[in-house]
Amino acid sequence: MSAAQPRPCDYLGPMPHPLIQSVARALPPHYATQDELIDALKVFWAKEHFNLDRLEQLHRAVQVGGRHLALPVAEYPALTSFRARNDAWTRVAVELGGQVVSRALAHAGLEPKDVDHLCFVTVTGLAVPSIDARLVNTLKLRTDVKRTPIFGLGCVAGAAGLARVSDTLRAFPDQTSVLLSVELCSLTLQRDDLSVANIIASGLFADGAAAVVLRGANVAGSGPRIVATGSVFYPDTERVMGWDVLDSGFKVVLSAKVPEVVTQHIRGNVDEFLARHGLARRDITQWIAHTGGPKVLEAFETALELPPEALRRSWASLRGVGNLSSSSVLFVLGELLESNEAKPGEWGLLMAMGPGFCAELVLLRW
Repeated sequence: MSAAQPRPCDYLGPMPHPLIQSVARALPPHYATQDELIDALKVFWAKEHFNLDRLEQLHRAVQVGGRHLALPVAEYPALTSFRARNDAWTRVAVELGGQVVSRALAHAGLEPKDVDHLCFVTVTGLAVPSIDARLVNTLKLRTDVKRTPIFGLGCVAGAAGLARVSDTLRAFPDQTSVLLSVELCSLTLQRDDLSVANIIASGLFADGAAAVVLRGANVAGSGPRIVATGSVFYPDTERVMGWDVLDSGFKVVLSAKVPEVVTQHIRGNVDEFLARHGLARRDITQWIAHTGGPKVLEAFETALELPPEALRRSWASLRGVGNLSSSSVLFVLGELLESNEAKPGEWGLLMAMGPGFCAELVLLRW
């Protein structure tokens, strides 16, 4: 492409693309500092003759200051079965999900009857009918609302959900969709698993929910537009991240290779994705990254050659509330929108990685 020709980014802006109109976030009311959680886990795991100094070392390493939990800390010891934990997950997911969807709709000036499509993502519990179906009843959504429940994408599901919903809205440009993410990671803890992966997970992952109102290109409104999306699957990486499903529930699979995979692939993935749209990393002003943990965020920064301030919201979210799995990247997006920092014409890139192992990229323009 010669210098005399306009780059694609010079004329992508005015094109009709789905709009992100509002993002709402919700955290359970039960909060514990990392010190309080370390003390509670020490009491339990001391019975297993576990190296309690190692527990504290691993918890400190994830740099999380405290976390919101689905239940009060005192109620967790009674949850001795997968059924008990999953029943609690279902109840709290409906409560928290209903709150955050209502909040997102209110921020957008909409009502439940305005929703044409509800997409629900999670990886921390199972329910049939799914949580989205239960919210049709509790929120009084229309009986013809389209529902898309997605399970199993893990941390990447916030970005993937935005991508899949935007695909739908490109086909239905007059419609309104809501993406809901609810993750209650504390209810997945395996008490008998003394692996390093489980100990790290017990210190890193937390509970929360986020909802995003998206509208088709024919609907007027302010906010970033989803210009393009990209998916990358890394073959033969199933054991990098995920669950082993046991009689006792979900046992975490969390390889130490996660930062290595990020470092090895993300730069090429991002450069190729942006180049398809006539862009380069220098054109991106707003970076919205999933809060995967300190080593993951450092891998993003190093591989993409980002300045220290580029991921400051991701770092702050990680330290403040922990890794909320699929909700995390939506929390960071919501904080960016509330700041009003992004200016018209600026480009943003939202990115997350998760089980598969895979990555999702969402190109935004204000």
